[in-house]
Amino acid sequence: MGMTITWLGHSCFRVECGDYAVVLDPYEPGSVPGCGDVRETADQVLCSHEHHDHNYRGGVTLTGRGEGPIQVTALPWYHDDCEGQKRGPSIIYMLEGGGVRIAHFGDVGCMPSPALLEQLQGLDAALLPVGGFYTVGPQEAKAIVDAIQPRVVVPMHYRSQSFGFDVIGPVEDFLALCQNVKQYGCPTLEITPQMEEQVAVLFPKLAK
Repeated sequence: MGMTITWLGHSCFRVECGDYAVVLDPYEPGSVPGCGDVRETADQVLCSHEHHDHNYRGGVTLTGRGEGPIQVTALPWYHDDCEGQKRGPSIIYMLEGGGVRIAHFGDVGCMPSPALLEQLQGLDAALLPVGGFYTVGPQEAKAIVDAIQPRVVVPMHYRSQSFGFDVIGPVEDFLALCQNVKQYGCPTLEITPQMEEQVAVLFPKLAK
C-alpha cells in the first residue's frame, strides 16, 4: 500500500495513507518568501516546533476523524548544535503506515544522538532540511543520510531563485554531494515497500 508524500513548500508536506492525511509543518501566510499559502484539509497536523514558518495550524482544517492508519512517533531533538540553547527544541516525526516508514526531520540543527539514529535506521523516506543557517547544512545533512541510509531523501528548507529565506543555501549544494539524484516534474511521490533498495534524492517542484 505505502504512503504518498506531497511537498507544499519550505518544510511543509502532506502525507497520505489511503484516505487518511497528515500535514507537517505548515507555515504562516507570508512567512516564507515566494511560497503560497497553506490551505489543506487533513486528519492530523503536526508541527516540529513553534516558529511561525512551521506552526501555522490555522492553515489546516481537521476532519475530526482522529486516529487512522498512520502511527506517529515523536522523537525530540534540537534546533541548533548547543542542545536548544540558541533556538530551542525541534521534533523529528516518524510516520509508519502502509508497510513503510517516513521521517520528517523538522528543523534539525545537528546530528541526532546514537539512540535516535538507531530508531531512524532504514527509513523508506527521510524529509530533511539542507539549507543551513537555521538547520543542518549540506554536509551535515549528507552525514545524517550516510548514518541512517534511507531509501529516499527529499530535501527541504532551502532557497531557490523564486522562494525561500535569503540566508539559507540552495538545494544544489546538497545535491552535489549525492550520487543518485532524480528530479521529478511534480511534487508528489508514492513511497512503497517495493521501491528499490537504494538512496534516491528527489527534487520536487513547488506544489503552488
